[in-house]
Amino acid sequence: MAQRALPEGRYSKQSRKPLSKWTRWALLAVAVAVGALVAFVGYRNLGTKPIEAKQTAFNFLGDDRVQVSFEVSRDQPERAAVCIIRARSKDGDEAGRREVLIPPGNSLVVETTVLRTSKPPVTGEVFGCSYQVPAYLSTS
Repeated sequence: MAQRALPEGRYSKQSRKPLSKWTRWALLAVAVAVGALVAFVGYRNLGTKPIEAKQTAFNFLGDDRVQVSFEVSRDQPERAAVCIIRARSKDGDEAGRREVLIPPGNSLVVETTVLRTSKPPVTGEVFGCSYQVPAYLSTS
């Protein structure tokens, strides 16, 4: 098979100029900075959390109350924590909410609380936990 010649004037015969040493270093520095930023954000969002909780059981105590049992795991058991527990109604609305103080103690704690609800509850759940205990819950 014969090779065809390219049409004259259509393609440039000039070759690209190679990147300068400083441009290469600048591109490398930007790539490293972007990689470090992605790693940091990934660690913050996907890394282990200092305090976690999960609902282990809930029990209906009528049309206006639900009992919720939950387990709290924390990395600093010497610090008090607070967990927000909530109940939801059939339409998905929050029907009740309660803050529960988790006193200093073990790194794994099992708690049970009862929530009063404004509508008949269909579930009880842990909304979240934090080490930022409000002053009105603090024992000190």
